[in-house]
Amino acid sequence: MKSIFTNLRLLTLGVLVLALGMSLADAQQPRDSATEEQRLLAILQSDAPAAQKAISCKELAIYGSSKAVPELAKLLANPQLSSWARIALEVIPGEPSNAALRTAAESMQGQLLVGVINTIGVRRDAQAVPILIGRLKDDDIEVASAAAVALGRIADEDATKALQAALGNVPERLRSPVAEACVLCAEARLLSGRQKEAAEIYEQVRNAEVPMQRIVEATRGSILARGQDGVPLLVQTLRSPEKKLRQLALATVREFPGDEVDTALANELKKASSAQAVAIIQAMADRPQTVVLPAILDVARNGSPQVQASAIDSLRRVGDESCLGILLSVATGDDAELQQIAKSTLAELPGEGVNAKIVTMLAASKGKEYPVLLHLVAQRRVDAVPQVVLALSQRDPLIRQAALKALGQIVSLDRLSLLIDAVVQSRNAEDAEVASQALMAASVRMPDREACATQLSKAIPTAASGIKTTLLEILAEVGGENALAQVSAAAMSRDPQLQDDGSRLLGKWNSVAAAPRLMSLAVSGPSSKYRVRGMRGYIGVARKFPMPEPQRVEMCRQAFEKASRIEEQKLVLDVLKIHPSAEGLALAIQAQRVAALKTDATVAASQIAQKLGGKAVDIASIMNAGGMKPVKLQIVKATYGADGVSKDVTAVIQKSAGSLPWIKLSGRGYNAAFGGDPVPGKVKKLIIQYVMDAKQGTASFDENAPILLPQPE
Repeated sequence: MKSIFTNLRLLTLGVLVLALGMSLADAQQPRDSATEEQRLLAILQSDAPAAQKAISCKELAIYGSSKAVPELAKLLANPQLSSWARIALEVIPGEPSNAALRTAAESMQGQLLVGVINTIGVRRDAQAVPILIGRLKDDDIEVASAAAVALGRIADEDATKALQAALGNVPERLRSPVAEACVLCAEARLLSGRQKEAAEIYEQVRNAEVPMQRIVEATRGSILARGQDGVPLLVQTLRSPEKKLRQLALATVREFPGDEVDTALANELKKASSAQAVAIIQAMADRPQTVVLPAILDVARNGSPQVQASAIDSLRRVGDESCLGILLSVATGDDAELQQIAKSTLAELPGEGVNAKIVTMLAASKGKEYPVLLHLVAQRRVDAVPQVVLALSQRDPLIRQAALKALGQIVSLDRLSLLIDAVVQSRNAEDAEVASQALMAASVRMPDREACATQLSKAIPTAASGIKTTLLEILAEVGGENALAQVSAAAMSRDPQLQDDGSRLLGKWNSVAAAPRLMSLAVSGPSSKYRVRGMRGYIGVARKFPMPEPQRVEMCRQAFEKASRIEEQKLVLDVLKIHPSAEGLALAIQAQRVAALKTDATVAASQIAQKLGGKAVDIASIMNAGGMKPVKLQIVKATYGADGVSKDVTAVIQKSAGSLPWIKLSGRGYNAAFGGDPVPGKVKKLIIQYVMDAKQGTASFDENAPILLPQPE
């Protein structure tokens, strides 16, 4: 495997270096920077195509030094290669690159000049500031805009003063890029710890006649630059009639340090409209470490329905055990929508003390809260078995059934008898159904399924008839050896109900382990009905589950021998067709000896043979070994083609036919055997008309499929 990946890497490298005009041998050698630089400069100085020069410029970004600058500078005025040259000049360190770009910026015009100015901005060349200031007055708005942004990137004192002075004096169409540049200057000062200077620049932009997007950017910066003194501006922005500013404030809240803003948000929540309050609540909930939780709880109790919904939903992120009371109150209130939100939040309420408080509240609960708490125990898997058991004795069916459901989610194996007894001893049909579902839920999650099955099995002998069915169905879902043994014993018992339930469940068993017991039922079952059920279940195992093909074929052989009805033997043939193998083909051929199966077995053998095509299986030998009898075969006509175009291949098929219905062509594939492709690009069919043992037949085969002619009716 390693050699394959090595070869792939070398192949990929080869493709890349050939694209660069190098040999694979060159690419595998260590590349000296000076040597590479000389080679690349030679390409730039030659008559090489522009595409090759472009790639050389790109490589000079890696290997280039100040020696490459003169050649690269020559290309700055070339419309095809200017951007490629700037890729290298942008990263080659040193003053020569800066000087070359400044020279170009003084003499060039249009889009080429815009590109050069952008590169100067990326390099933050302070010596270019005078040139850029001059270009702020350029008649080309794109050049002036690029100059402004480049000055913002450089952001030294001269650049900043020039931008601040220009902000109120430039034409309207240039105000946005100048404001953007001022914001860049402010950001540079904020990052360097000069918050006061940054705040002054941000304020200048905020108060200028510039597009709203720039005001939004400056407002955010101004709030953050002021630190805790920015809280009033943040609150003011929250109240802005401009939607973008309100959204900016809500976003800035989430990154604002300290807890003063949390107090401000809590106060603002009391005054806000419903729509604004909803947004404020969600912003507060995104600050879980410093959130003023009582403020959220207050609107959860007393707010409008819209605000209540937002507050209750937010508690799944910032709530704790102190929220249980209000959430339970809403969960048992009259508003159905709020009920649902409260119940959902209760299920996810964070905090280490939540579950412990639920247990405490459960012990003293009554009324409408009781079933809600029990449901919560189930959802959160709270360890509260003793408290839940007490609820089983309540008169209210809603409470009893909620307790049963909770036990289904929390009971452990050593207390599983609580649910088994609830199922076996239940006197109420509704409770019995819920108890059965709870026992099922508990049983299938038990880590030791064998021990679980043992407990369930012990309850079967003394249970009522319908309860026995329930316990067997649960055992079938649990699975494992003990469960399989119990279900099998039920199928072979003298109890008619157990026979029916056991055989039905055994027939649907979800593993190969059931096969021997199904065969025992098929052979020795208490009645023909259950013997048939056992055989069909056995065949179903062979059909459904993955297993080694010899094992599957052996199961099919056993089914053929033991099945008492043709219907089941036909099902075995279906299994062999679904899982084709050489052994299965031989078994299908043997099945042709059974008169009632001859047609189905022939069809099955034909389909298996077709699916085995190209798998190096000697089908003719298998047929001979399987005892396929010779036939008297006459090929009447054979055509090969598609879409109404075909060629007559009768002679080829006649020559290849023998005394078996299997026809083996010479050559690799139909096209080779038939002397060419009659319809290139199309999937073709071979159609053969024949007489076999004095009966006429017609068979169709997809291109290159094995040819096994079925016995005509």
